[in-house]
Amino acid sequence: MTQTATEPTRRSIGLRTRITAAFALGALLLSGLLAVTTYGATRENLLDQADDGALQQAFRNAREIGQALQVEGAEAQPILEALLRTRESQPILDPDASDPDNDPVVLGTGDLSDLPLELVTLVNTGLDGDGAAARQRANVGDRPAIAVGSPVPGFPNHRYYEIVWLDETDSTLNSLAITLLGASLITTLLGAALGAWASRRLLIPLAEVSVAAEAIAGGRLDTRLETGTDPDLASLVGSFNEMAEALERRIERDARFASDVSHELRSPLMTLSASIHVLEGRRDEMPERAQTALTLLVDDVGRFQQLVEDLLEMSRFDAGSAHLEREDVHLAEFLRQVISHSASPGVPLGYEPATADLVVGVEKRRLAQVVTNLLENARKYGGGATLVRFEVVGDEEAPPPLHRFTVNTGPSLGVMLIVEDRGDGVPVGDREAIFERFHRGAIAGRRGTGSGTGLGLALVREHIRLHGGSIEVTDRLDGESGARFVVLFPLVEAHPEGVSELDPGGDPRGADSEELV
Repeated sequence: MTQTATEPTRRSIGLRTRITAAFALGALLLSGLLAVTTYGATRENLLDQADDGALQQAFRNAREIGQALQVEGAEAQPILEALLRTRESQPILDPDASDPDNDPVVLGTGDLSDLPLELVTLVNTGLDGDGAAARQRANVGDRPAIAVGSPVPGFPNHRYYEIVWLDETDSTLNSLAITLLGASLITTLLGAALGAWASRRLLIPLAEVSVAAEAIAGGRLDTRLETGTDPDLASLVGSFNEMAEALERRIERDARFASDVSHELRSPLMTLSASIHVLEGRRDEMPERAQTALTLLVDDVGRFQQLVEDLLEMSRFDAGSAHLEREDVHLAEFLRQVISHSASPGVPLGYEPATADLVVGVEKRRLAQVVTNLLENARKYGGGATLVRFEVVGDEEAPPPLHRFTVNTGPSLGVMLIVEDRGDGVPVGDREAIFERFHRGAIAGRRGTGSGTGLGLALVREHIRLHGGSIEVTDRLDGESGARFVVLFPLVEAHPEGVSELDPGGDPRGADSEELV
């Protein structure tokens, strides 16, 4: 025995979503790169300009201080106040850097200790011990600044320092960063919008293929894609159309084969059935073993006849020749007669008193076959039907149902026909497959003898679809074990003319009753 490992199911992301995400990610990366580059270049440019301006201003002020100090009796404080300086800077004059006890002259609040130690050391000693001009970017206190220091010309022991504050530059850079961030987000959103638009445009051909595939799956086998002018899609369109044409030919060939075989088998089956009828008349004259063989033969021939009739009916649906011949019937009486003529005549019929006189326009033979096949399915695989019920359902805001309706497509009102059994129920995985043709294996193996043709429920679905309805199977709502088959026919109000009264003793199946299961 071989075992196959089951890979964990991963939630797939749609192609349109992936295209949109790719555009958005591309826009984000591009805008982010441009934002980082722009911010870095702007920052360096602004700081370089501030460095150059601070250095030039400090050198100029140092020369002016040196010239002013050459005047006898000159004082440092007025000299500093007379300097042409910006309001973002703070000058400091150290009149004797060689004396640690001297008192530096500071214009404004601050102190020599506010300056970076590395800068003061370099200005005092320099590379050759005589001092040198220097500058440094640093946080002075809690504020960004450029600190510049220089010996005063003509006074070897004097040092001039100037702190240029970068608050305005820092504020400009912060505003620029916020602007670039906002621009990146907007660009990303625009990229996502462009991706969504592009994905819709790019996936239009795939949407057309999807619509065509759904049409083919729904039975319109003549559906084809239009041949466009796009050379990239020509191969796909051609291959799809060839596949659809091959599928149509194959299905038509299989349908013709089943129809031809069924027609060819009807004549010998009638002869064989007549011969068996003759033998049945002389059963008492046969030995016991012959009687047993005759019983088996009768059962198999009956099943064979039913299979042929079902195949003929199914071939009409495949060929598209099936059509409705509606007539108005009293639903409650009609169902009562169908049940009485079935193999389960004791199944109770339930309905609301308000719908006792409900009249629907249906094809009697097809609706009778729907009910009969569901009852037969319950008998074979569900331990027997326990209830047949119908009720009018629809929109809560719709007006109360009248007593006369016709089955048709579209409106909010409908008749729900329910058949319940007492079996083991239908597994969730089989609730769609049981309506496929010849699907009998899993259900027949667990629920009963499996002696059906495998076409009963498939015919039920086809008859219901022809009426514009639907069918599904669920568990019973009362908590008991068993299956619940629910048929829903949409309704519109009918005219009172042409209602046919039923003969209580007649056959509700009509003239073609020999085709019923």
